[in-house]
Amino acid sequence: MNRITRAAMTLPVAGLALLMAAGPAAAAEGSARATLAPVPVNPVNASGTGSVQISGTTLSFTLAAQGLLAGAPHAAHIHFGETARNECPTASDNNAAALSGETDPHQHFTTTEGAPAYGEIVVSLTTSGDTSPASGLAVDRFAVGDNFEYSRGDVQVSEEVAQAILGGKAVVVIHGVDYDGDGTYSAGNRGVSDLDPSLPGEATDPALCGVLNATPVGGVAAGDGSSSTDESSTLPYVLGGVGLTAAAGAAFAARRSSRTTA
Repeated sequence: MNRITRAAMTLPVAGLALLMAAGPAAAAEGSARATLAPVPVNPVNASGTGSVQISGTTLSFTLAAQGLLAGAPHAAHIHFGETARNECPTASDNNAAALSGETDPHQHFTTTEGAPAYGEIVVSLTTSGDTSPASGLAVDRFAVGDNFEYSRGDVQVSEEVAQAILGGKAVVVIHGVDYDGDGTYSAGNRGVSDLDPSLPGEATDPALCGVLNATPVGGVAAGDGSSSTDESSTLPYVLGGVGLTAAAGAAFAARRSSRTTA
């Protein structure tokens, strides 16, 4: 009996050690894509796409747009905010801002007014150099022209940002609106930027916006960046296997004990 008891208790412990040796789940991997459409109110007749790939906390992206202001730089970012709605702004957001006295809802929609919808800058989609929020207005390092497409790799992001992207909570925004149609960014009737008074508002107001919708890559579930295999469903099978092993060991010990006493 003592041999049976020892066998039944020892094998589950060995199985538990095996589970512990398996280590943490693999790093999050996945991809996401956004279809970019004009921001409401602002006079933009353009379109675009943005796509990203995430491997752990490394991001690669491709950004393309057509129909924007020719010959002008277009700042572009990935936005996310813990308290934001994490979506593109609507005309009602502009109306709400107007009621608070911030702007005229029939003339323009600023980046600041869109922040409750899409959150703060978390990645600057520059063509070279730094990609942190600090480069949000680095107009010399963003794509130029009415039609463009470019890609970058090895952009480092935080785990929170990686999870937000794979969770469908990140938003791509491209900026630059020629309100008066003079073919350049000018103060005109828009005035200076709400982000930097040294820049015209036309240079920083949002033009295109789209939510990054995640898709699974390499067996990783889109949405939370975790493994597509549900650990809560596999654990019973693993523990069941340990239990079966323990039972087999106990049965073997019992047969050996009966032979010895016979």
